[in-house]
Amino acid sequence: MNHIILGNSLTDWLIALAVAVAVAAGLDAVKAILLRRIRSLTAQRASRARGVAVAALSSTRLAVLAILGLYAGASLLALPERGQLFVGRAAMAALLVQCAIWGDHGVKSWLASTRAQQAEDPGRATSSAAIGFLVRVLLWAVVALMILDNLGVNITTLVASLGIGGIAVALAVQSILGDLFASLSIVLDKPFVIGDFIIVDNALGTVEHIGLKTTRVRSLGGEQIVFSNAALLKSRIHNLRRMEARRVVFNLAVNHDTPEPVLRALPGLVEAIVSEQPQVRFDRAHFNGMTAPAFSYEVVYFVESADYRVFMDVQQEIYLRIVAMLAEQGVRLALPAQTIHLEGRPAVLPVPLPQDERVAA
Repeated sequence: MNHIILGNSLTDWLIALAVAVAVAAGLDAVKAILLRRIRSLTAQRASRARGVAVAALSSTRLAVLAILGLYAGASLLALPERGQLFVGRAAMAALLVQCAIWGDHGVKSWLASTRAQQAEDPGRATSSAAIGFLVRVLLWAVVALMILDNLGVNITTLVASLGIGGIAVALAVQSILGDLFASLSIVLDKPFVIGDFIIVDNALGTVEHIGLKTTRVRSLGGEQIVFSNAALLKSRIHNLRRMEARRVVFNLAVNHDTPEPVLRALPGLVEAIVSEQPQVRFDRAHFNGMTAPAFSYEVVYFVESADYRVFMDVQQEIYLRIVAMLAEQGVRLALPAQTIHLEGRPAVLPVPLPQDERVAA
C-alpha cells in the first residue's frame, strides 16, 4: 500500500478512485432524483418548461459524469503541474460540452412542443423553426470558443480572423443573407403567418411555408408560387385574413325618365334592403351624379366578416332585391345606349305601282 506510483502511494490512488466513483455515482443519482421529481410534476400538470427540463436532464452523458468524478479524485493526488492542468481542462471541456448538449436538447424539446400546437397558432411553427436553428448554432459556437479558450488558444485572434472571413463570406452570399434576415423579420414582426390569405402585386393565395430563403404560397389556381423573402418584404402585401370588415362600394344608375319623387325615395329603399342582410352594417346611399346617360347613386356598406363567400352571398342578395324593388317602382336601369329623336315633316313614302306597270317597267 505504501508503494509509490507517480508520486502518490497506492493507498492514495485507491482513495482517489473511490472518490471518483462516488462523485460520478452521486451525480448520476442526483440526476435520477431530479428527473423523477420533474416527471411527477409534469404528470400532474403539463408544462412546456417542465418538458424542456426533462429533455435536457435526460441527455446527461455518463462519460461527462465520469470525467467530473475523475477530476474530484485527482484533486486528492499530488500530480505534476501539467497533469493537474490537463485534468482541470478536460473536466471544464466536458462540462461545457454537457451544457451545450443540455441546451441543444432543450431547444429541440421546445420546437417539438411548438409544432404540436401548430394547429392552434400556425405562426409559432414559423417562429420556432428559425429561432430554434439560430439559437442552436449560437450555442454551439459559444461553447466551441469557450473550450478553445480553456485549452489556452488565443481566441481573440481567432475571433478577429472569423470576423474578417465573415465579412468576405457575407459579401459573397449577400442575397442569401438578405433573405435570411428577411425571414427573421417575417418571424418577429409577423406581417403574415402560415394559413393567411395574402395578395402580393398580381399574385394571391394561401401561405403554406415560410423558410429561411423563400416563402411558398398556394394560389387559387392550384399552383405553388415561390417568393424570395427579401423580395416579398419589398412588395406591398395585402393580408385578407386579418380583415375584420369588408367595405363594399357599388354604383346604381337609373334612367333619365325616372321622376323626381322616386329619385328622392331610392336612397331610403336601398338602405332598407341593405340593412336587412345579416352581418351587414349600412353606411350611406347618395344621389351623386347626373351625367349621361343616367342618374347615378353611390351605395356603401360593410360586411362584418372576412369570409369571401359570405361577402358574395350578401352582395348577390342585395342586387337581386334591388332589381325587384326597381321593377315595383317602375324604374329602369340605365343602359349604355343612345336614343335618336327625329323632328320635322313626316317622311313621304313611295306609292307602289300597279302590278302590270311594274311588269312593263
